[in-house]
Amino acid sequence: MIGNSAYKNVPRLANPVNDAGLVGGMLKKVGFDVVDVKQDLGGAEMRRTLREFGSKSRDADVAVVYYAGHGMEVDGNNYLIPTDALLETDTDVYDEAFPLDRVLVSIESAKQLRLVILDACRDNPFAKTMKRTVASRAIGRGLAKVEPTSPNTMIAFAAKAGSTASDGDSRNSPFAVALSDHLPKPGLDLRKAFGFVRDDVLKTTSYKQEPYVYGSLGGDDVSLVPVKPVAAPGPQANPQDSVRRDYELALQIATREVWTAFLAQYPDGFYASLAKGQLSRIAAEEARAAAADKARQAEEEKARLATERAQKAEQEKAAAAAKAAEDARLAAEKAKQIEEAKAAAAEQRRKEAEASAAKALAEKQAAEKAKADLQAKLAAESAAKQAAAERAVQQPASETQSAAETQKVAALAAPPTSSLSPAELAKSVQSELRRVGCLTSSTDGEWNATSQRSLTQFNKYAGTKFDVKLASIDALDALKAKQGRVCPLICERGFKADGDNCAKITCRAGYRVNDDNECEKVQDKKPIATRDDSKPRDDERKKVESAPAKPQATGQIYCDSRGCRPVQKGCRVEVAIGQVGHREVCN
Repeated sequence: MIGNSAYKNVPRLANPVNDAGLVGGMLKKVGFDVVDVKQDLGGAEMRRTLREFGSKSRDADVAVVYYAGHGMEVDGNNYLIPTDALLETDTDVYDEAFPLDRVLVSIESAKQLRLVILDACRDNPFAKTMKRTVASRAIGRGLAKVEPTSPNTMIAFAAKAGSTASDGDSRNSPFAVALSDHLPKPGLDLRKAFGFVRDDVLKTTSYKQEPYVYGSLGGDDVSLVPVKPVAAPGPQANPQDSVRRDYELALQIATREVWTAFLAQYPDGFYASLAKGQLSRIAAEEARAAAADKARQAEEEKARLATERAQKAEQEKAAAAAKAAEDARLAAEKAKQIEEAKAAAAEQRRKEAEASAAKALAEKQAAEKAKADLQAKLAAESAAKQAAAERAVQQPASETQSAAETQKVAALAAPPTSSLSPAELAKSVQSELRRVGCLTSSTDGEWNATSQRSLTQFNKYAGTKFDVKLASIDALDALKAKQGRVCPLICERGFKADGDNCAKITCRAGYRVNDDNECEKVQDKKPIATRDDSKPRDDERKKVESAPAKPQATGQIYCDSRGCRPVQKGCRVEVAIGQVGHREVCN
């Protein structure tokens, strides 16, 4: 924390020393390991301070540099001015002032966050007396815009690039007061914190001074003061764990003696039933082995009798015994397979039961963790309120404002009752309304008519009376207290409620779903008798009868140069006298 007030060659600044002490005290209070507050540093002291701080922050997670005093911009580059600077010409800046890049080098080794806060945008008195060596060299008003090249680096200006900041009328500048109010809030993302700082400074300066932040951070929230984790309750011991461990050990050994000892220790319960199934499987395997051994002996006896030329009756008897033994072996093999299938099915049921119990335990722990997170957030908000109250009590009574004005400002600057923005609060309430079955649309954070109807449904079925025109913390707490569905499930026509889902109604052949979502029989359509209109048929018959008869052919064919055709009725074909060929002659 560097505060330069006692400049030797320009008028003294009132607030930088006080501002550095205020911000440094705030960082010590929130638990920073190393906080160095330096005042009125000359060039050599400032160089040594930056070098020492670079060594201290080499292994740090977060490194912060706060500078209050004079600064200036030359040819687009920003410089911090020590108290013994003379700056007679514009080129003296390169020798007597410190470039902003030198400050960034001193904190570049920090692992998670590098933050530089410059309360140095004041009206520069050196620019009025400084001689220009080159007319084209630009000397700006305030500081110039910067774009950090290192990741997770933020640079905050007390005033927007190209504008100047005000010291205010009190002991500290408006920018320093706003920083001490919002940066120490546990868990508050830096981008939101500097947004609140901007709003406070704009209101205090009648919208003449607007702080600005340059740089970028990742998608995760980055806070200067993390929320202290609340120890989650450890997993509760399951009384079945010891039984399960003994069962799994017995399953690895898998002998009759081990299963008998397990049943003696645990004669009843789920695992006892599984152990009995394993014993049945072992008995089936032993029976199969005995039958196989007996079959083998029978085959050997059969071979022996055949070799010794035994009587036929003895050979047939041995063959029958061998066949019976083989049948017994096959039956025992089948019985073994059945018992193994039963044991496998029982083992699968055991694994499913254990997975269901583990899932239920995980859901319970997740609910307890969510409850603990909410309690931690409420505790953080309560701590922020208490800190604001302590600052109000410690403020000196010699302030230029009256007690009534101080009370009014404190009321205006009171921290919000919740760190959630209206959109985040609305989205959280929508998400909980979907969980209890009162909202079917998406959770977009916009509190619209659909969301209001959903909260109305919740009031109706939960017996609450929350204001549906806005999303509130009380409504969110009430929703989170509900463990299951609150609003009934409403399905479209053709579907019926099945737990938390809508299932399609299926009717048997000859039935259909009616308007009451019930299956009813389809009525067969009866044929409708119609009168045959005979008038068109009679008119057609009369028309045919009244038409003249068509000429009928004689059966002869007459051909000429135009082609061939039947000879018309009443005509005949004759030989043409004095001509070659025939002709058609008609009456």
